[in-house]
Amino acid sequence: MAYDYQLLMKHVLETGANYAPKQEIVYRDIHRYTYRDLYKRVHKLAAALEELGVKKGTRVAVLEWDSHRYLECYFAIPGMGAVLHTVNIRLSPEDLLYTMQHAEDEVVLVYKDFIPLMEKLADKLGTVKHYVVMTDDKMPETKLTDLEYEELIKKAGRDYEFPDFSENTMATLSYTTGTTGRPKGVWFTHRKLVLHALCGCIAMCGLRSPLRLTGDKEVYMPLTPLFHVHGWEIPIMMWLLGYKHVYPGRYEPQMIVKLVLTEGVTYSHCVPTILQMIVDNMPEGFKLPGWKVLIGGAKLPEGLARRAREKGIYTMAAYGMSETCPALTGAFIKPHLLDMSEEELVKLSVKTGIPFPLVYARVVREDMTDVKPDGKEMGEIVVRAPWLTDSYLKDEEKTKELWAGGWLHTGDIAVIDEEGYITIVDRLKDVIKSGGEWISSLTLENLLSLNPKVREAAVVGVPDEKWGERPLAIIVPMPGVQLTAEELRQYLMKYAEQGVITKWAVPEKYVFVDELPKTSVGKIDKKVLRQKFR
Repeated sequence: MAYDYQLLMKHVLETGANYAPKQEIVYRDIHRYTYRDLYKRVHKLAAALEELGVKKGTRVAVLEWDSHRYLECYFAIPGMGAVLHTVNIRLSPEDLLYTMQHAEDEVVLVYKDFIPLMEKLADKLGTVKHYVVMTDDKMPETKLTDLEYEELIKKAGRDYEFPDFSENTMATLSYTTGTTGRPKGVWFTHRKLVLHALCGCIAMCGLRSPLRLTGDKEVYMPLTPLFHVHGWEIPIMMWLLGYKHVYPGRYEPQMIVKLVLTEGVTYSHCVPTILQMIVDNMPEGFKLPGWKVLIGGAKLPEGLARRAREKGIYTMAAYGMSETCPALTGAFIKPHLLDMSEEELVKLSVKTGIPFPLVYARVVREDMTDVKPDGKEMGEIVVRAPWLTDSYLKDEEKTKELWAGGWLHTGDIAVIDEEGYITIVDRLKDVIKSGGEWISSLTLENLLSLNPKVREAAVVGVPDEKWGERPLAIIVPMPGVQLTAEELRQYLMKYAEQGVITKWAVPEKYVFVDELPKTSVGKIDKKVLRQKFR
């Protein structure tokens, strides 16, 4: 009888360990070991968790910065048939508590920084049976538990043998950031994770882009939290490809730069605000030797891409969502476009892009017919792929909205050009409806980012008696520069005269601030801005 091969994360673990057993994994300037060491520890961790009562279907929560321990959890917990709940440690305590209660977590692995928070919430977490403390040094004093991660692994009585089960078994659970109401639970099966990782490898190594992995000695460091949609699952792709991993722990600019230089980091991924922080903190005249940084989570402004390029950082935009595992599109270069000028390639690199392998992406009107591929008509992006979440956990009503018409609705408004490249122009909830016309806040933000006096820009719709809404630009100027509202209005009017935007889109009002509010995953928080400037 033929073996019924299921797409399970245990096979991914075996593949990387067999291909690159001596490859390094580094954690800050504290710890380094090999793929083979991780492989052994993953089996020990599973054995230790089994002794705590973890079995198929058990929800195991992890509250941790980006570390080698997190990667161990990614393999050990789903490998047992249990569910890895990657807790968003940047949520408000109230929302974090809600996600853990909603998930019905039974075992919690918690890094020492988050022990005070867990001590406050513990009496409200009735389903939790065990807490295990993760630490880089000695066990802190806590009334939560006397169980410590390293001690559990050391004392594990035997190596665990990962079982076979259906590839449609739930493997991971995470929660949307709750910018609209309570966070919603999104979950992924083993099959979805494996297919997503394989197609990600094809995209990163095969499809043409400024970030294409062509070197034999690429060094990878995530700058997107591993709790956020599996760190885009790039750690798993890099494991399959046998590249060196560097984990920075808590994100601190000095530690990040130190690791990039000492460990020779060549590939990372982050949201635009992290890239902005890095570029702003680099000394004048300092240049990196071709660091590749994939940008997602929010639109990559062209001005920021150009400033990064001047510092030796190659960037490319990609697009996905918590509900989509997350990869959907990237600004890959179609083969017949490879001879474009450098100027044209920079403009292409900040587009939302074309679909990853096996992804179908459309831009549709309200009646689900496709918009014209003219780069002008706006519609909503709807998608299909083999790794999208099937439903929101315990939420049938929101699931029906998500999957209306058999396509996953992203809530992102976009245009598509004749080459099939998609460009997001706004979130459905952020698009500004003024006098019956739609105004794209992202287009205005991108143009403002190209002004050398502008460090960051956000545009939101504010109530207007006559027109319903008008755009308001909130600006963080570059340090030490003088900037006026009229100067910016005239600057945008030049783009209106060139036909890039309409004169109607140019804001009349501009507000100057020291910083913009950010969400728990580093995106500009427009909900806060709308409330503040209503």
